[in-house]
Amino acid sequence: MTRDEQVALLAQGEITVEGRIQASSNQALLVSVVHGETQMLACYKAEAGERLLWDFEEGLWRREVAAYELATLLDLDLVPVTIAREDAPFGPGSLQRWIDEATDDHYFTLREQPEFTDWFIDLCIFDILANNADRKGGHVLFDGSRCWAIDNGLCFNEEDKLRTVIWDFTGTPLSERWRERLAKFSSTGAPSLLKWLNHDEVEAIVRRANWLLDLGELPEPDEEADWPPYPWPLV
Repeated sequence: MTRDEQVALLAQGEITVEGRIQASSNQALLVSVVHGETQMLACYKAEAGERLLWDFEEGLWRREVAAYELATLLDLDLVPVTIAREDAPFGPGSLQRWIDEATDDHYFTLREQPEFTDWFIDLCIFDILANNADRKGGHVLFDGSRCWAIDNGLCFNEEDKLRTVIWDFTGTPLSERWRERLAKFSSTGAPSLLKWLNHDEVEAIVRRANWLLDLGELPEPDEEADWPPYPWPLV
């Protein structure tokens, strides 16, 4: 299916809960979505199943949707199609296409393969802009031919909270493609994200884009910051 077809199926299909995803801390559910004769598996994250966090507002599922939409705005094919559904079985939440071909690989088994270098650099920049506070190695999936970035709910905090395992590309200069992309993003902003994030959070994305442009390269982890630069567990 094309991306538009996937969006349409997730938005219109009938949802049936298949089971809980055991590794999830927020009671994420595996669901099937059926519309006509077309079916897809998806990850359903309902607000009703979220753990309350002191530094993020309720509704982490909105940040999952915002992450997909930010990647789309940046013309990046990083995040599986993710939409919002108000009429899901346990109330409002996000639906993300399930990568059912995923292998047991993760970032640490893939990072030295040169064919993925550009994809990982794109993900690094995306995570900086989104201020991803939880990029574990296991949040990178491989479907046998390409990688995907999942579990993007802990993003977009106004405060600097970048925590990631992907620091191998520190010092890599920004490509001309990325300089143009960041300059365009800085000038236009991301008003469409206001549906999912507050004004200050959206403005913070633009500030991070400008900061990265001025820096000109991928940053180093700040080992002296109050907020640790690595998530735990690493995978």
